[in-house]
Amino acid sequence: MTTADAGTLPGVMLAKAATSVPSPDALPGGCSYEPKWDGFRILVVRGARADAATAAGEGDDAVDLIGRSGKSLTRYFPEVVEKVRAIPAPAIVDGELVVRSGEPGTERLDWDALSQRIHPAASRIEKLAVETPGEVICFDLLADDSGELLEEPFATRRERLAALVGGLPASRGVHLTRATTDADEAARWFTQFEGAGLDGIVAKGLDSPYEPGKRTMLKVKHKRTADAVLVGYRVHKSGAGVGSLLLGLHSGGELVPVGGISAFTAARRLELAEELEPLVVRTADGSVAAAERERNRFTSAKDTSYVPLRPERVVEVAFDQLEGHRFRHAVRFVRWREDKGPTECTLEQVDVASGYDLNAVLAADS
Repeated sequence: MTTADAGTLPGVMLAKAATSVPSPDALPGGCSYEPKWDGFRILVVRGARADAATAAGEGDDAVDLIGRSGKSLTRYFPEVVEKVRAIPAPAIVDGELVVRSGEPGTERLDWDALSQRIHPAASRIEKLAVETPGEVICFDLLADDSGELLEEPFATRRERLAALVGGLPASRGVHLTRATTDADEAARWFTQFEGAGLDGIVAKGLDSPYEPGKRTMLKVKHKRTADAVLVGYRVHKSGAGVGSLLLGLHSGGELVPVGGISAFTAARRLELAEELEPLVVRTADGSVAAAERERNRFTSAKDTSYVPLRPERVVEVAFDQLEGHRFRHAVRFVRWREDKGPTECTLEQVDVASGYDLNAVLAADS
């Protein structure tokens, strides 16, 4: 692969949801199972294919970290740029950028710390690069010194990826994800690895090509439900109706924020605003009471004010994981719980996974 090969990068291959770990024959050539990492999906571009406008370095020394949206994340992760220079150029590696936290022996993925790495201030980027360094989990290979590998079966791409990065020391921060063709072992991973912050299992067809933008893999994610207290809502960016519902859980005598629900239809946004009107906290003159702005980790200029509601209504939500005292991602509305009181909604009642050490997940490929 030479400079003449430089051009538009392919998008990433995607996965469609399955309800359980797929059977070994569910995909062409049989299934290869991997842990599902919860971080930023990236293409690590080494060498001439890197975009000169966003890459760090030039020629074979160049590195670009391209997110799933196609935008470069390179400037936000200078320490990762140096780590992935251990990958021989030229190459395009599909992987996940993650951050870990916790004491040795009980480390896990830290989504909040990873999210905070996207910051406009260079000084903040430098500080966080030291305090919460990123690592890369490699799980597919789109190109190497032989050229593009998109048409090659996954079994071949996996073998070449292992040859490319499998020998790197774990301390380097560039890891080859483990994989198995044993569905029972994958089912064990699904349960065990959740305690380290992973969120499921991915299955790939051993004979399948790499198909950018297509959902040709299968994924199984953890799903749980919990009851939470409705504490407020943000107005939709259009200025009409509810944009997101804000949730809380009781802990230590306080009602702590745990996340929110969004993704309502335009009609439902308006219905919710009317439905929740009786709960709006108002001052003596009838105006909406001022609510403290929630601090936003990306930009202080973003309006994060919200309409406060009396914490009387309980909602059941579907979620994947609870990290600390917050749902890791936006949760999904299931139903109102008119039969349950808000004081019953405690942080302690939420079902969470048993702890599992991240280093055990990153152990040598099985």
